[in-house]
Amino acid sequence: MIIEFFINALALIVTLGILVTFHEFGHFWVARRCGVKVLRFSIGFGKAAKTWVGKDGVEYVIAPIPLGGYVKMLGQEDTMVSEAEQTPASQRHESFAFKPLWQRMAIVAAGPLANFLLAIVVFWIINITYGVSGIAPVVNSVVEDSVAERAGLRAGDEILAVDGTETIIWQQVTMQMLGRLGETGNITLTIDPANSSTVRDVRLPISAWMGDSTEPNPVADLGIVQMEIPARVAELIEGSRAEQGGMMTGDVIVSINGSAIRGWNHFVDVIRNSPELPLDVVVKRGDIDVPLLITPAASALEDGGEIGSIGAYVQATSYDELVPAEWRREVNYNVVSAVVPALRETWDKSVFVLDSVKKLVVGLISVKNINGPVTIAQVAGETASYGLDVYLGFLALLSISLGVLNLLPIPVLDGGHLLYFGIEAVTRRPVPERIQAWGLQLGLLLISGIMVLAFYNDFTRLL
Repeated sequence: MIIEFFINALALIVTLGILVTFHEFGHFWVARRCGVKVLRFSIGFGKAAKTWVGKDGVEYVIAPIPLGGYVKMLGQEDTMVSEAEQTPASQRHESFAFKPLWQRMAIVAAGPLANFLLAIVVFWIINITYGVSGIAPVVNSVVEDSVAERAGLRAGDEILAVDGTETIIWQQVTMQMLGRLGETGNITLTIDPANSSTVRDVRLPISAWMGDSTEPNPVADLGIVQMEIPARVAELIEGSRAEQGGMMTGDVIVSINGSAIRGWNHFVDVIRNSPELPLDVVVKRGDIDVPLLITPAASALEDGGEIGSIGAYVQATSYDELVPAEWRREVNYNVVSAVVPALRETWDKSVFVLDSVKKLVVGLISVKNINGPVTIAQVAGETASYGLDVYLGFLALLSISLGVLNLLPIPVLDGGHLLYFGIEAVTRRPVPERIQAWGLQLGLLLISGIMVLAFYNDFTRLL
């Protein structure tokens, strides 16, 4: 537990450190190109842990709280102070406040743009190093009386596109479906049917779809089974309910109470949901179907609930056994061909994040989906353990999220400053100081509220 905590904490510090550094460097680099004097470049908040002055005269600061950073520029607050307190006339050529409007806008926008650029570079690196690999979206089976079955989806159908967007692996199907969370209407799947050579569309109706879910699994929710480990028994616990009921090593579970079992995960779900309920189980033993009567034992959970268990273990199945060669997909890129998919993925995920923010605001999806640093730390630690490519993908998505959120027209964020500059471009005069002060207070209140909600969601997930 302690080791896991330190791994997660380290992953959080490294991840946020990379994102914040790129974001602030965007502001810093463009400010220097525009001739603005930078006074301080800080990564992190709180009392400085490390400070030094570079040859360029900039004070560089590393602080212990990795939840942000800032670039302090000469004259940055001139619009909010009295004329007597403003930058002396001899230094105004280096002052942010006295630079042309387009340069001030460029400096402010450079932070979020640096995050988008980081995402593009990361996706490009993933493409040339790992390519795109996965399992073809061929339906293993469909849940009885599910949305997918009623719409006409069948085992063996391959999903070629979701709402008109091509999908060559299951991850792409999931991503496209996640973009429809909270919506009402139809999801259109273009499929290559298993029993026909004619491509056709299947429409799956949704209504306020999984708006309250904090861990949505859109494919499973529709009743589509991607891949199932065969329900074959490898070992039985001596004296267990499975052994008492006559189950044997090597048995393959065929059905329970007359309903077909799709695979081991389905079998486990049925058992867990049936504590102390007699079940009519049919297993295949060799070439013979053998009927059994098994009653799962009740096991208590910490929250007071109960789940069923029978004391049987699944037989290990290799990737080669699970995934036929014709279902495997792999696309490789060179340094040039990797650019376009990196740009496209950055754009698609930016639209996805922005759309998710809109749905949060209008109430289509639950505010429980707002995550704080604790959840980010857990996910960062997990993705780092899965492999460098998975972690890099998570880093790119976080970078995109940071870029999109900073462009929202909220005072104190970069988007709020750009909003003021946009008004200034139209009215030919700066936004009045009184309005800026009100906006600052409103922005701080809003951001503080979001942070409190994020921390609350984090800790309720831990409980």
